[in-house]
Amino acid sequence: MKEAIHPKYNQTTVKCNCGNEFVTGTTNESIHVEICSKCHPFYTGTQKANVARGRIDKFNRRYGIKDEQ
Repeated sequence: MKEAIHPKYNQTTVKCNCGNEFVTGTTNESIHVEICSKCHPFYTGTQKANVARGRIDKFNRRYGIKDEQ
């Protein structure tokens, strides 16, 4: 490999809006994320189906679609 062409590889702390912090290796000096595996609905199992269901019902009422169940 050529010398002095690669960026410096750092150990940095990733900070999430939920307060979770973890260490990873990266070329960036710091990382701030909005959502992580500790607060993401897919990984925590707290899917927000009720919110989506409300939107679906609102759409169906607006366009006169009958629920056939």
